[in-house]
Amino acid sequence: MTTPEERWVIHVPVVASDLNRARIFARTATRALALLTSRIDAGEVTVSAEDAQGVRHRVFCDRRLAGGGRCTLPTDHTSPCTRSGLSRHRQR
Repeated sequence: MTTPEERWVIHVPVVASDLNRARIFARTATRALALLTSRIDAGEVTVSAEDAQGVRHRVFCDRRLAGGGRCTLPTDHTSPCTRSGLSRHRQR
């Protein structure tokens, strides 16, 4: 039995040919899942090499924004941070 405070994390291995493609797929999957549930914590989405799963690369910027919320742009974006692009990105 789980307590209401306990969280479980789903790990779904998906093969991609390189880090950039893995990040793109992870962003796409996260945005699609965010349409179905508000329980997606996009700021914690990471990808890793199959043989180095302890070395994780963030997918979303997740910087705090003035006025609340988090940046939903990719980690390597060059434009100003914004919340646009992910409808239900979890606020902290």
